[in-house]
Amino acid sequence: MDGIRALTPVQRQQVVEQCDTRPTGKPARRVWIPQPGTTELRPLSIPTRYDRAHQALIKQVVEPAWEAKVAPNSYGFRPGRSVHDAIGAIFSAIKTQPKYCLDADIAKCFDRIDQTALVRKLQTFPQLSRPIRRWLTAGVLDNGLFTATETGTGQGSILSPVLANVALHGLDAYIRSRFPRQKAFGPPGDRCAKSWKPQIIVDADDFLILHRDKAVIEPCQQLVTEWLQGLGLELYPQKTRIVPTLTPEGGKVGFDFLGFEVRQYPVSQYHAKQGFKTLIKPSRAAIKRHYAQLCAIIRKHQAAPQDHLIRQLNPVIVGWSTYYRAVISKASFQRLDHLLYLRLARWARRRHSHKGRRWIAQKYWHREEGRGWRFGTKTGPLLTHHSTTPILRHRKVKGTASPFNGDWRYWATRRGSYPGISHRVATLLQLQHGRCGYCDLVFLPEASLEVHHRNQQRGDNSIRNLLAVHRHCHDQIHGGRRDQSYRERTYDKSRPA
Repeated sequence: MDGIRALTPVQRQQVVEQCDTRPTGKPARRVWIPQPGTTELRPLSIPTRYDRAHQALIKQVVEPAWEAKVAPNSYGFRPGRSVHDAIGAIFSAIKTQPKYCLDADIAKCFDRIDQTALVRKLQTFPQLSRPIRRWLTAGVLDNGLFTATETGTGQGSILSPVLANVALHGLDAYIRSRFPRQKAFGPPGDRCAKSWKPQIIVDADDFLILHRDKAVIEPCQQLVTEWLQGLGLELYPQKTRIVPTLTPEGGKVGFDFLGFEVRQYPVSQYHAKQGFKTLIKPSRAAIKRHYAQLCAIIRKHQAAPQDHLIRQLNPVIVGWSTYYRAVISKASFQRLDHLLYLRLARWARRRHSHKGRRWIAQKYWHREEGRGWRFGTKTGPLLTHHSTTPILRHRKVKGTASPFNGDWRYWATRRGSYPGISHRVATLLQLQHGRCGYCDLVFLPEASLEVHHRNQQRGDNSIRNLLAVHRHCHDQIHGGRRDQSYRERTYDKSRPA
């Protein structure tokens, strides 16, 4: 916005010295980006560098306070949480019983939030509320044309995701409070109580409401509409629907969420005791978009050298495969590899229309031991296949866990880093899955941890020669009192983070 890409050390010092003053109040720059899967454009608001620095400072104050309040099943724009945690929550909610789902989307959530209601909901002191209010009303410049921002949070700024989570906070509690905790079923002499509150999973402006009874899901849509009116928001009619997860109704079954297809399939009782299996796979729309992107890259580089084409394709393939490796994606990966091979074969034949197929194959494909034929040069890069990405299940984050709660053992093991913990210790915890390398017990938050060298005579400080152990275990190792039967007589029910 202000023509500054980065600040010099002197300018950074000036920002630090003026951090208690008001923000500049300059309007943000409006940038339009394409929205995946549609022809619509999404507006972004890029503030000045000075305002971005102030927003980052205020975010460090606002975010930890609200992390302690936000509902456990909210996963969008929160530290330590990801899309895969939301998918894991969906699987846990429906894996034992088929349910109905209200798949809803809020129309233009970031652009229509009532700013007055949002600032009131923050409940913070004036030193923070005043600059936030001034950022919200600063306006935008679109190709030199100024437009006032009377609503919305300006998607694209550092503080916008936190403010959106604050605005949507309370939706979960409002809906669940309208239903009893349990409901009794069965004859009077043999009645049993079942949980009756719906389960709500939120990721930014997309959310799901799950329940076993359709009669509970139907009024939830009206409850959501009433609650959103207080923020000036409404549901997107074209993207809001009620669908079952197992039995088709009206030709509809299953739903797509965040690029994943969630659906249950009936099976024999000998295959699963529930009579169905829950499968989460890449959605057909996501596969189609990814393949179209690969085709566009190949089409753009029809006359480019082979190694340059491979360098353009590999990052896209690796990024997409890594995103979907936590679900049932092997068949989708193999299908994409086959389609990509056909597209590359067409690319190669177009370059050598007078050559035979055998000559073309020997020029552009090379046999790699243990992996078959690979598209690539003899001395240059090789094309990465989707199917070479291993399926790695994602362990869902704990419901109320937060990076600000001080559980260094859990977050260092999960993320490989934590403030105040050295990179070496965090890496060892991640490699050892949060367990002691000697007794194999899980490190508790109050545990004393030390780093042990496997081979002390070599003087090797690399990760492969190090081991994270308890302090008392370290004393046993160096005291010569190592008891081989220690693990055998210790039974540990805890699971790694």
